[in-house]
Amino acid sequence: MDAAKLHRYISKGEKSTMAIFNNGDSTPEAIPTNSNTTIITAGAKLKGELELSCNLYVDGELDGTIQSTKEVNIGKNGSVKGTINTDKLIVKGYMEGSINANRVEIKAAGHVRGEICSAELIIESKGVFEGKSIVKGSTSKEASKPLENKTTIKTAE
Repeated sequence: MDAAKLHRYISKGEKSTMAIFNNGDSTPEAIPTNSNTTIITAGAKLKGELELSCNLYVDGELDGTIQSTKEVNIGKNGSVKGTINTDKLIVKGYMEGSINANRVEIKAAGHVRGEICSAELIIESKGVFEGKSIVKGSTSKEASKPLENKTTIKTAE
């Protein structure tokens, strides 16, 4: 089954579907030609290392390492345990481990536990971050020192 047919099949809401694919073979008019995305659907469980030059959307479970030059999204059903190195990370689900990115966004209902090293960290209302945050590119000696104590940030409405 090619990626376009699989995408249509998944879009119909089939309950027991799980897939990993890259939509680089299909270019519907609504999707720009440079927006290739690999999708790990709900129900999929993976262990290992992913090295990508495209966007990644995780709505299943992944235990391991993600290396991406583009954007990584952890969907509301997604769970990642391990290490993520990417340009931009958006968390709507759960992430536990180490993050190295230029920009990290923790959306409402998103939960991150671990260490974040980023130039930008955005936590929306009802987003949760438990761990240590290190600011990339900081020139101040005090600002570049990581916090020694556990930091828990829970935003309220």
